[in-house]
Amino acid sequence: MASLVLGLVAAFCWGVHDLLVRKVSAAEGTFAALLSVLVFGTLFAVPLALVWGAPVQVPPQAYLRAIIAGLFYACAGIGLYKAFEIGPVRLVAPIIGAYPILSMLWATYLGSPLHAGHWAAVLVVIGGVAFIAVSSDDGASQGQKRAAISWSLMSGAGFAIAFAFSQSATQLSDEWTVMIPLRVTALAATLAVALMLRVRIWPRLGSLWIFAIMGALDVTALLAVSAAGGRAYPEFAAVGASTFGLVTVVLASIFLRESLKWVQWGAVLAVFAAIGSLGL
Repeated sequence: MASLVLGLVAAFCWGVHDLLVRKVSAAEGTFAALLSVLVFGTLFAVPLALVWGAPVQVPPQAYLRAIIAGLFYACAGIGLYKAFEIGPVRLVAPIIGAYPILSMLWATYLGSPLHAGHWAAVLVVIGGVAFIAVSSDDGASQGQKRAAISWSLMSGAGFAIAFAFSQSATQLSDEWTVMIPLRVTALAATLAVALMLRVRIWPRLGSLWIFAIMGALDVTALLAVSAAGGRAYPEFAAVGASTFGLVTVVLASIFLRESLKWVQWGAVLAVFAAIGSLGL
């Protein structure tokens, strides 16, 4: 149950984060926005790690796994920001949100005792997110949709692998210490890609406060998912976190007045009921 709660905390944080992504990524550009969020998130994480972390007790394997997680987290972030920049939420969110399938397959490979009920709940979660995403017109062109789908697939796979390695690192260490090499690696990898592509990396000063909020939300969410590595059924944290797309859609209906039909609200309730069943 603890892993599931951590996943839901991550989902809320990333849901708010992605709502803000929709507002700033197109204006600032993918890499300027993502790098700003990674910088602010790292600045928030460092003092917390210094207070609660225990680096002298961390084996080298934990750092290696955290670095690998950081590389894939950079891939996931680039894919997510690009996808939200060019594609509608209702197309992008369900594809990225389907990454728990990979997480559950990995857990099964490692011998986690998952039964048919677990898989049924995961399918309801993914199906509910997908239904909300496709049950309304988005107005995107076919070219935009293809590009958004490609970036979303990259992001979903990146998240699944990053979470697997971050939770594995947490099993050898504590989540506070693991967070620093993970985020520094993600920041360095994203910056390297941006410099190779020669794209804009500096945001406007007026947007920095938004990126500070996004950075705090991002590091809180990642910390929650990583912390599940030391608890039972850590893959449930990834499943819970995957509902960030639903959170974004619901928040958009409230703050951006993007209304949902009654059948879409029914899908929202079904998804959260399925998530709750994983904790039983």
